[in-house]
Amino acid sequence: MEKGTKLLNGSIWKGIVSFAIPLFLGNLFQQLYNAVDSLIVGNFLGSDALAAVSSSGSLIFLMVGFFNGIAVGAGVVISKYFGAGDAEGLKKAVHTDIAFGLAAGCILTAIGMILAPQILVLMGTPESVLPNSIAYFRVYFAGSVAFVMYNIMMGILQAVGDSKHPLYYLMISSAVNVVLDLLFVGVLGFGVGSAALATIISQAVSAVLCFGRLMRTQDVYQVRVSDIRFHKGMLRQIINIGLPSGMQNSIISFANIIVQTNINKFGVMAVAGCGVYSKIEGFAFLPITCFAMSLTTFIGQNLGARQYERAKKGAYFGITCSVILAECVGVAVYFLIPYLAAAFNSEAEVVAFAARQAHVEALFYCFLAFSHCIAGIMRGAGKSTVPMFVMLISWCLIRITYIMVTVRLIPDIQVIFWAYPLTWFISSVIFLIYFLKAKWLYNFEKK
Repeated sequence: MEKGTKLLNGSIWKGIVSFAIPLFLGNLFQQLYNAVDSLIVGNFLGSDALAAVSSSGSLIFLMVGFFNGIAVGAGVVISKYFGAGDAEGLKKAVHTDIAFGLAAGCILTAIGMILAPQILVLMGTPESVLPNSIAYFRVYFAGSVAFVMYNIMMGILQAVGDSKHPLYYLMISSAVNVVLDLLFVGVLGFGVGSAALATIISQAVSAVLCFGRLMRTQDVYQVRVSDIRFHKGMLRQIINIGLPSGMQNSIISFANIIVQTNINKFGVMAVAGCGVYSKIEGFAFLPITCFAMSLTTFIGQNLGARQYERAKKGAYFGITCSVILAECVGVAVYFLIPYLAAAFNSEAEVVAFAARQAHVEALFYCFLAFSHCIAGIMRGAGKSTVPMFVMLISWCLIRITYIMVTVRLIPDIQVIFWAYPLTWFISSVIFLIYFLKAKWLYNFEKK
């Protein structure tokens, strides 16, 4: 087991950073999938088409988030078996994870194709946007197997400490996505659905490359097609750890759909402007998500190897770096938002809505970073229930209650924007109290 040894030995900060940098670059290219769609659609097809792509984002994450959460659980199980040097357990975990991905992709295709129109109508999607939103959503979910399997197999490589090959594959697929978007939308004028088709094809390219890597490797996690099946005991482990993360993703996505539904009431320009900001925010969140993902793998491998003190030191380092980086990025977004938003759509009203949202949220990214890192640490330790409940309370119940009450009293879109920093702050306070009271990091070996 040669991959991932840098997370188990040597300098802690070098191990985490060298693992996080390819993750950051990989997620940067992955973020380009959606950003390129919006850039090209916004510039070639106009504000209505851009709003159609934007209005589908929360709903897509709701559908995909649950299964991606289960995949996170699989990554934790794989990293622990890898850290413990259990070759047989590692093989079963890898092949069970792939079998789960294939089943999940088929289920998502059926659900997405059938429920798309009904859900988009319930969200109050503007009538001028609805046909394009349905087209984008249905094409995207027709290729569910491609993006689910890509995420599954990339997660396997990252769980064993290989964050470089997923980066290479993402660079290739991002280039494919850009070329196809320009061809389908810019040259051939196929419309919004073709932007989703370009994304699906490019993700299929990534999935095939990852699968090829897993089949060619000579390490113990090598994939054999004949071994892909569900191992009952292993599936139970993956679901036990991944289910809280999946539920957490779905719950947060549901809350975000409520937010999107309220934004839809302010018209097409508001939908387009907030959609532009969400694309920019996706890039801004990359340092946060990458450190959280790195910590999950680092903690999982080191606890599997019973290196408790090393796990503690890595946790503190990851939290500190993520919080500082997130705040620096937030300051940059705060001041640069007019120029960043104009790259997607130059209409003054669209840029103004994006700027208003950024000026409310960007300076509070530090709280989001703290919450994500603590959640990542606990998932790595196999304790994903606490983050689920914390985020259920703060990012769902409190966020929805706040919006439903305050928007009726103050019908201003800026009230909606404040829902995010307020609930990030609340979750950070709850996590901090939990850690100080329970002294959770000091008792890794007991957990």
